[in-house]
Amino acid sequence: MIKKILSSLYILLINLFLINTVCSSENDVYKKIDLFGEVLEKIQKEYVDEIDQSEGMDAAIDGLLQSLDPYSSYMSPKTFSEMQTDTSGEFGGLGIEVTMESGVVKVISPIDDTPASRAGIKAGDYIVKINNTQVQGKSLSEAVDLMRGPVGSSIELTVRRRGEKKALIFEVTREIIEIKSVKSDLLEKNIGYLRLTSFNENSADQIEKEIKNLEKKNNLKSYILDLRNNPGGLLSQAIKISDFFLDNGEIVSTKSRKKIENRKWFAKKGDLTNGKTLIVLINYGSASASEIVAGALKDHKRAILLGENSYGKGSVQSIIPLQNKGAIRLTVAKYYLPSGKSISEVGVAPDIEIDEESDDFKIKTETDNQLNYAIKLLNG
Repeated sequence: MIKKILSSLYILLINLFLINTVCSSENDVYKKIDLFGEVLEKIQKEYVDEIDQSEGMDAAIDGLLQSLDPYSSYMSPKTFSEMQTDTSGEFGGLGIEVTMESGVVKVISPIDDTPASRAGIKAGDYIVKINNTQVQGKSLSEAVDLMRGPVGSSIELTVRRRGEKKALIFEVTREIIEIKSVKSDLLEKNIGYLRLTSFNENSADQIEKEIKNLEKKNNLKSYILDLRNNPGGLLSQAIKISDFFLDNGEIVSTKSRKKIENRKWFAKKGDLTNGKTLIVLINYGSASASEIVAGALKDHKRAILLGENSYGKGSVQSIIPLQNKGAIRLTVAKYYLPSGKSISEVGVAPDIEIDEESDDFKIKTETDNQLNYAIKLLNG
């Protein structure tokens, strides 16, 4: 009887402790909300310039999300509407995929044949000034808004680059950006070349079509899949494209806070290339979905990875609409390769490391060192 009483008392004390902890936590949150209101009021009354309280609240929401990781952010109704236009495959701008790091805009990757790539912007560049406006202190959405503008208008970007002591200045003219995600060619008469610049809704269908066309070439011996400067895109497309080169096995898995939402994807029977030798080109601008494809093919020893270490964006963002017709981009899970390794902050390492600026294996009439090395490797 005494044991039962002590046991009941112990359970009661634990419950009281948990209730007090929850109440204390809730009280702390309410105190912080009151503090935020007080700060906002002080800014409104005392700040040197008059501010728009609505914009201040948007900035606060964005700041909260960006404190979680570089990929979570707030989209105002206007920004969300523009983002939906972007995914349709045609939009106005510079042609770069960006994130926020250390208070400045970091280029994940320039898109092929766009104003940014033609001007010389590279993956890993830090944009510190847009025209005469310092980026430090701006939110990502504010910085992106500064880069948008009428088609045909010019913008000056001040960039900090690894290995360069002085800031670089680029003048870029805004254009309508048409996303053509797949290009193909026949190299050296027997090497199928596939260039994938993004993972949009039609990428897998386009890749499949190009592979089938190349497979009709009787003397085709091997493939090069070029994922350099590919900032990623849709997970579903990454899974389908990986499956084109695999016969079986896990492609990728995601792990989230809720175990019930953890998932794994597997390849189906049938390699569209019939097991032909495959080299995948990657660089620092290969991110997200590109890393899933490269990592899966590497882990299954289906492809040789050549180039530079990839970006390291191994997280899943979900676009969650809000009542005000805006939305938040929130990280809800992380990607894991078949080996069980996470891509986050680490990326995928190449089997053969060739720097883009290396002079090794340069052909006089060509400047693409990594592609030249791949061709030489395939030709023995």
